[in-house]
Amino acid sequence: MNDSPGWATPGSSPSDGERPGTESGAREQPAQATPPAADPKWSAEQPPPGQWSSPGTTPPAAPQAQPGPTGWGQQPGTPQTGPYGSQYGYPGGPGQWGQPPAAKPGVIPLRPLGLGEILDGAVATMRTHWRSVLPITLVVATVVQVISVIVQKFMLDDLAFAATPEAGPDELIDSLGSTLGASAVIQFIQFLGTILVTAMLTMVFSRAVLGQQSSVSGAWRESRPQLLRLMGLTVLMALGAVLLGAVLIVPGILAESVGLAFLGLALWVPLLFWLGIKFVLASPALMLEKSTVLKAFARSSKLVKNTWWRIFGISALTTIIAFFVSAMIVAPFQIISLLAFSGGLDAMEDGSGMSNWGVLIGPAIGLIIAQTIVMPFQSGVTVLLYVDQRIRREGLDLELARAAGLENYGTTGG
Repeated sequence: MNDSPGWATPGSSPSDGERPGTESGAREQPAQATPPAADPKWSAEQPPPGQWSSPGTTPPAAPQAQPGPTGWGQQPGTPQTGPYGSQYGYPGGPGQWGQPPAAKPGVIPLRPLGLGEILDGAVATMRTHWRSVLPITLVVATVVQVISVIVQKFMLDDLAFAATPEAGPDELIDSLGSTLGASAVIQFIQFLGTILVTAMLTMVFSRAVLGQQSSVSGAWRESRPQLLRLMGLTVLMALGAVLLGAVLIVPGILAESVGLAFLGLALWVPLLFWLGIKFVLASPALMLEKSTVLKAFARSSKLVKNTWWRIFGISALTTIIAFFVSAMIVAPFQIISLLAFSGGLDAMEDGSGMSNWGVLIGPAIGLIIAQTIVMPFQSGVTVLLYVDQRIRREGLDLELARAAGLENYGTTGG
């Protein structure tokens, strides 16, 4: 029995001595007093209630209803009522026993999701809503890679100059400074691109759950008010990881104790994993609930509680899939560019061939293609994980059904 909100158990059935259609509180007369043939309401071959015999045979005594796994005492053939309306579970009939199929207005059914449904929902959104997903990821990935290639070109030129025998200490220091600066610029551009893609794709996926179309302009308009908060959330998570590492590792370094430093590192890595999963749903919570940064952290912690391993497994599998997809796409471009433009083994050894435009552009093209595919997949899994956890804990399926325009979804039928 799923005791999550929004998944109420069906209501009680009529008692053994009652029939559907009789007056409220009225009890049927015994079969001896009113033979089936004399009662105009029922067929002459209708068996008494609660019996499994076929028409025309002598029915056995009515068995006492046994409570099922959810504590119900349903008799075969009596109507079940519940959050999805009435259904009749006659033996061999189309209803059978159990819940009817969940509504699916968009890319996922409105019920707790399995692993396959989460992954399939992310892929289905990319395929169905590609007119919105593709431009967002393609444009952002292209801008990020173009800037990265230009920065890497000048950074690698400085490194090649610093590697020459004529270079002095001042040139080496300048080269190191420019390298660090270039790396910081690349990371900052990628950071901004990731924030923008995450914010806009969250809105696209949230509408795909409802079966609604999205546009690039609409996704931008809906995500723009939360962009600064999303940036603050991401920066706060990064700073928290760095500070945690400093608290655990730096004391061992200052004490010049390798063992203490190693112990701090051994504690830091699992804590990073634990906190990363604990707050993995903070981003969709921030964007979709229009909350603040601190409330988003609290919401993610609440939704992940008691399901850490499940969310960790799904997130880890998503990361592995994304890694292999990216590697398969980027590797051929990288190999071809090295063979065609690096200038041979000597140029690769002294570093002069690595600053060639062809060597830089080839992998960048592969990265653009890979990120166009991988970024929406990872973002989609995170959003659907958030939706799944809210369905399980807060009955979000009923709210989503109403938002999708499904009338009477979740109401009790008679």
